[in-house]
Amino acid sequence: MDRSTFLGATATLLAASSGLAEAQTVPGGAKFVERAADFDEKSFAEIVGRDADIRQLYEAVAFRPTVWNNVKNSFNGLQFGFGYPASKIAVAFAGHGPSASYGYTDYVWKKYRIAEYFGLTDANGAPVTSNVYVTKRAAMDAQADPDDDKGMYQDTSIQTLQQRGLIYLTCHTAVEEQARGIVKKGLAPAGMSAADVAGDILTHLIPGAIVVPSMVATVAVLQATYRYTYITLVM
Repeated sequence: MDRSTFLGATATLLAASSGLAEAQTVPGGAKFVERAADFDEKSFAEIVGRDADIRQLYEAVAFRPTVWNNVKNSFNGLQFGFGYPASKIAVAFAGHGPSASYGYTDYVWKKYRIAEYFGLTDANGAPVTSNVYVTKRAAMDAQADPDDDKGMYQDTSIQTLQQRGLIYLTCHTAVEEQARGIVKKGLAPAGMSAADVAGDILTHLIPGAIVVPSMVATVAVLQATYRYTYITLVM
């Protein structure tokens, strides 16, 4: 499979993962602890278990956006340095705690004042008021020079990384716990319960996000069942 064909196949994968959310009113269900009946394990297995020669798992808790540069470097090192075909590289991102917010749309960031809730600031100390980590900054061109700072292979955006094969996972438990914290801190609109907030967040995730029952449990499954190698840079 050449690079162009792989990018097309990846787009199909993203559409399939988005379909998981569309198939349910609230991805993962409305209970605090996600039940097996609300988890589409078959589709999860197809996505994380797709044919690959190497699999890598990033777990992130602390909010350190430089992690996306590391994810980009994994793709580049495996593809261009070690010579793995682009279509045979699987990288999964398992964010929970503050890192769960990478998977929230601007709607969620603004409505629930995510930056205020977590105390998130940019390199200059200013509050991060929207999810600036999602939108791609370079055109998808499989023939691009990997050394081009403005090309797709140096783009650390989640969208570009997804199109290169990144599997973005969202922790159902983290969302439920954060929803309770948001209500407790008075950051939710008046009258909204924690269950309301959790359901609202889970139905407004970034495209391609896959909701899993518990991230710490999912990390174990990815390692034991699907043979993902594990890396965490900051917890």
